[in-house]
Amino acid sequence: MSKATITRLFIGSLIGFAAGAVLAITAVGLAFANNVFVTSGSDVVGVRGGALAWSLLGLGLAGGLAIIGGMISGLVAWIGALLNTWQLESKTWFAVLLLTGIFNFGFIAMIAYVIAGPDGRVSVAPRVAPAPAAA
Repeated sequence: MSKATITRLFIGSLIGFAAGAVLAITAVGLAFANNVFVTSGSDVVGVRGGALAWSLLGLGLAGGLAIIGGMISGLVAWIGALLNTWQLESKTWFAVLLLTGIFNFGFIAMIAYVIAGPDGRVSVAPRVAPAPAAA
C-alpha cells in the first residue's frame, strides 16, 4: 500500500469517526430535548416509545456504525503503515509505529507518519554515470 493510499484511508477514517460521533450525539441530544427518555433525577429509568424514539434509535445506531467503521479503517491504515515501513532499511519508523500503536498512542503516530513518514514503496532509480566522451 502506498503512503498516499494510507493517508487517504486514515483521513477517511477520521472523517467517518467524526461524522458518526456527531450523528450519535445529535440523536441522544434530540432524545433528551424531546423527552424520549424518562428520567428520575439524573438517571434514565425508561424510554417513551413512538415514532420519534425509533427514528432516534436508528440515527444513533447509524452513528455507532460509522464510528466503528472509522475505527476499523484507522486500524487498517495503521497496519498498512506498518507494512509500508517494514520495507525500509532503517526500522525506526516501523518500531515507532508498532510501539505507539501497542501502547494506545497510534493516533499520534499515524499523524506523524502522515505528515513526515517515509514511503516504503518508492524506490530510487540507481544513478548511472555518463559514458566518457570520445576523444
